[in-house]
Order: sequence, then structure tokens, then C-alpha cells
Amino acid sequence: MAATTASRVLARTPRPLPSSVAASLADAFLASEVWAPKELIRTGAFVMGARRRWLTPLVGDVMSAFVRAPVDAPRLLTSVILRAPDFIEAVRKADERRSPLRIHHHVVGPSTSQPPSGPLPRIDSIPDLAVLLDLDVGRLQWLADTKQWNRRARPGPLHHYQYEWRARPGRIPRLLEIPEQRMRRVQRTLLERVLGLIPVNGAAHGFVPGRSAVTGAAHHTGSDIVISLDLTTFFARVTAGRIFGTLRQSGLSEPVSHVITGLCTNAVPPRVLAAMPPGGSPEERFALRQALATSHLPQGAPSSPMLANLAIRRLDSRLTGWADAVDATYTRYADDLAFSGGSTLAKRPDAFIRGVQRIIEDEGHLANPRKTRVRRQGVRQTVTGIVVNQRANVSRADFDRLKATIHNCVLHGPHTQNHRSLDDFRAHLLGRISWVESLNPPRGARLRQEFLRIRW
Repeated sequence: MAATTASRVLARTPRPLPSSVAASLADAFLASEVWAPKELIRTGAFVMGARRRWLTPLVGDVMSAFVRAPVDAPRLLTSVILRAPDFIEAVRKADERRSPLRIHHHVVGPSTSQPPSGPLPRIDSIPDLAVLLDLDVGRLQWLADTKQWNRRARPGPLHHYQYEWRARPGRIPRLLEIPEQRMRRVQRTLLERVLGLIPVNGAAHGFVPGRSAVTGAAHHTGSDIVISLDLTTFFARVTAGRIFGTLRQSGLSEPVSHVITGLCTNAVPPRVLAAMPPGGSPEERFALRQALATSHLPQGAPSSPMLANLAIRRLDSRLTGWADAVDATYTRYADDLAFSGGSTLAKRPDAFIRGVQRIIEDEGHLANPRKTRVRRQGVRQTVTGIVVNQRANVSRADFDRLKATIHNCVLHGPHTQNHRSLDDFRAHLLGRISWVESLNPPRGARLRQEFLRIRW
């Protein structure tokens, strides 16, 4: 029953209300580096998963209303988008097709109270936090659930999370912890108004505005050796205690840090742990159960990626220092760690990796030995799937697969290539083409030219 309910929740999440779509577009526009039509259209296409026809006139309306980015008035920008004729028409047509507009990517915009580089908003007490989150104190305490009533309660509509196990053949399964609508709204508000203002380590490139897998991989181009490691059960190993300490170090009071920790962490009920599907060794399964049964960052909450970055700043600092000792470079994208360097690192990579593993374990995490890779010059060096031998580039195999898919769409129709039955296969292909364009514009241009020949 729980899995069925979770599936329904997952099915609903890509179909937000028009106000949510408008708010996401507003956040993305405000996060754009340049307040200019081309940049806003590009950012809007990223949010919607493709460049929709109505984006260009919508951006025109926005530019007419605001000469400069209204960083201090995101709600006003959202209202302008909601009232824009082309946006209203797009919503109407989507409703007629029974295929509502979907948000494919969320972009965190600047805070409404302080610039991103400024201090945190003043939150001296729990009532102050309730005002910030537009809640009364009673509902705030109920959502925070600091005494873990949800973990012990029977299944019902008042639970804050739904759960979905994802089996992975030959590997330990993954648990998605999906916050219900009220909790998700509170977590996103915290992300935008509080958590997003706390600086992260410079080595972190995942879930950070202005950084990406591409910016992380670019640091490792042209190296003698590239070493990659992967952290196991990344979010589940970031405990509530580590989150509380991070918030206290950032200047928040003890009671406020305690409540925010409750809002952004979760302990999985025993009934869910008992339903874990097969996969992984007994030791791995035991460790995962222990981590999930303790309050941790839920994989599926909008606040978890940024909090994970903040909670392991010390790990990033220690690994940066370890890399500096051998004149190497370190970056991290979520749970993917990458190191690169010259002859000093290339002489003793095994000893270097052992030191990395000791630091990781000392910080409460584990490296997956099956995903540790050492790549020297002369072989294909990759970081987060991006080739970095000479410059950041898409792999030849990935390019050839995408090229073949598009070519077969031209010859036999796109329906023959949509093997996963994706709802918007056209947007899916455009997203993959955009990824190639960001790494290799000439190759991306060839793919886009071929894409235009597909008859939809």
C-alpha cells in the first residue's frame, strides 16, 4: 500500500500548479548571470526541459516590466509571469491536452532578504522562524517532528513522507523519501531564504548555483593522472547531529537550529525498512538500515543537496589539503570525488587513495571500492562522465549513441526509439543535445541539425 501511494505521489510531482511553474521560472530568471532576453530564454528552457514557443514572448513581457532584475521582489516577478497572456495561453492549451506544464529542473534564485554573499536573515527564536516560513508555531513544531512521532505512527495521511524503494540489480537498493506538499514547501523556503546563503567549500560543484558537472570536470583537464572515488549512501550518512552542528556554526541559535534540523531530516519507519528489496551484501544492507533508521538527510527533499554540501565542508577542506600536499586538484560533485595531478601524484596513486579513504572514514562516510578508478594519460580520463584528457568533452560512445538514436528517429519515427516510454521524448532528446552542446558546440550543432529533420 505504501509503495502504491508513493508511486502516486511520484506521478503527481512533475505536474505542478501554474503558480509553481511561474515561481520556478521567476527563480531561474533571477539566478541568471545576465538580465538579457537570450539568457532568460535559455534559463527558462532549462527549467521547462526544452525551449517552448511561449518562452520568447513571455521573456519580452518580463523585460518590459523590469529593466533590471527584481532581486528583491521575486513574488512580484512571479505575478507578472502568471498574468502574461502567452503564459496563460500555454497553461490553457496544456490543460486541453491533459498534459500540464512540467518543471524539469529547479534553479535556486537569490534570497529576498539578503544578497547571496551577505549574512543570514535574523532568526532569533522559533516564532521568528515560523514567521519566515509563513506558519504558526504549532504547525511548525508538528512539521519538525523533533520527537520522531512519524516514525512510530501508523501509516496515514498525516505522515510527512512517502517512500519508494528502487531496486538496482547487483547493488544495494536505494530509498526515495518523498516529502508531502506542505513539507516540501517549507524545505524549499528554507533553501531559498536560509540555507542557500551559507557558503559552501570551493571544491563542491553539485547543487551550487553557477557550478555544475562541467565546471567541476574542467579543473581536471590535461592531467597526468585522474583518480575517481564514490561515496556510498551519501545522504543517509549525513546525520541530524552533523546538520545541527553545521547550522550552529553558521550563527543560528540552538532552538532554531534544532527545529530546522527536524524539518530537514527524517528517520525511516521500521515497516519501510522491512520492505527493503534484495540487493547488496549483508554488511551493506545492515549499514543502510542503520543509517536510514537514524535521523538523516532524506534523498528526495529539496533541502538535502545543499545541506549535504554544508555538512561535509570539513571533509572537502581535508581532502583539498591532502591533494595540495602532492600538488593535485580536488573537486566533488555530490557523491563523486575527483583528484588529478602531475608526476608527483602519478608516482604513488595507491598510497594517495589510502589516505583519501582514511579521511573519508574519519568523517563518517565510506568510499565504494568497486567505483574507485585510476586513469593515466593514454586512456580515456573521465570525471562525472565527462572526458577530460585535453579539454572537457562528451565521450565518443555517448555521442555515437545519441547520433544513432536521432538518425533512427528520422528514418523510422521517434516512437520507435522511445524505449522507456517517456512522456516527452522530444524534450528528452533536446536535453541530451543541449548537454553535448555545452561540452562540444560543433558536435552539438550537427546533432541539432539532424534533430530538425525528425517528423513529430
